[in-house]
Amino acid sequence: MGDGVSEVHGEALLTIGAFAARARLSAKALRLYDRLGLLAPAHVDETTGYRYYRAGQAEHARLVALLRRLDMPLARIAEVVHADGDRAAGLLDVYWTDVEARVAAQRTLVDYLRGRLTGRDSDVYGKFVVETVDVPEQVLISETRHLLADELPTWIGASLGRLEEAARDCGGVTAAPFVVYHSDVSAESDGPAESCVPVADEAAARAWSEERGRARQTRVRVEPAGRLAYTRIVKAQVEYPQILAAFGAVEEWVAAQGLTVTGPCREVYFADWETAGPEDPVCDVAFPVR
Repeated sequence: MGDGVSEVHGEALLTIGAFAARARLSAKALRLYDRLGLLAPAHVDETTGYRYYRAGQAEHARLVALLRRLDMPLARIAEVVHADGDRAAGLLDVYWTDVEARVAAQRTLVDYLRGRLTGRDSDVYGKFVVETVDVPEQVLISETRHLLADELPTWIGASLGRLEEAARDCGGVTAAPFVVYHSDVSAESDGPAESCVPVADEAAARAWSEERGRARQTRVRVEPAGRLAYTRIVKAQVEYPQILAAFGAVEEWVAAQGLTVTGPCREVYFADWETAGPEDPVCDVAFPVR
């Protein structure tokens, strides 16, 4: 038929060269998309191995190429292109929300690293507003774990979830949950860290701990009233290691005010993590002081 068009089983199909030109892609890219299951040819000649495409597949091919330009992983591209319109758009929205969250976190990390590299840490710390708050005595149910920084996000969510569920049997949650770092948690140091949920009923909490709490290094303790020096950060700033800038800012402020740190640092989680966006305040980075 000419012009890169061949008749196969009574249907006019484009050779890979003609289809590549129409889709504005290379033949190499089309072979890759076929191999990855993103765009299969309409027909492959069993003898020659030549690939043939329908003209209508060009839009599909361009869609794959555009999604690749978003640095979308191939597995996620496959999900999008094989979904119907509304679901495909929803999958794209989920991916892009993840991208924006990652970029926001990386932006914070770049600011922190720039300060470290230039020796102007104070320029970074000056972006944080540090205040103090008085906290009443609290009955806490807690779970302690030795773990490294990359394990921390998953454990925090899971442990606080378990403790908040347990709090139903302990008179209910009375204040924002928090995580205490009794020693450094990093890529090399494993803490320990302690997830804490304030509850209303100490007697019920101790009964719960005796009955069901031993398996996960849980305990009940009463934290005396005290004062916290803290700075409020958004979700994008919580990820390690950029959160170190917030801890550094509070430590510098405490020293400048002539205060004394009286206990381990902590992160107080006062917002719904799942529904918060990258720029929404979610956490107070704090040190007990006097």
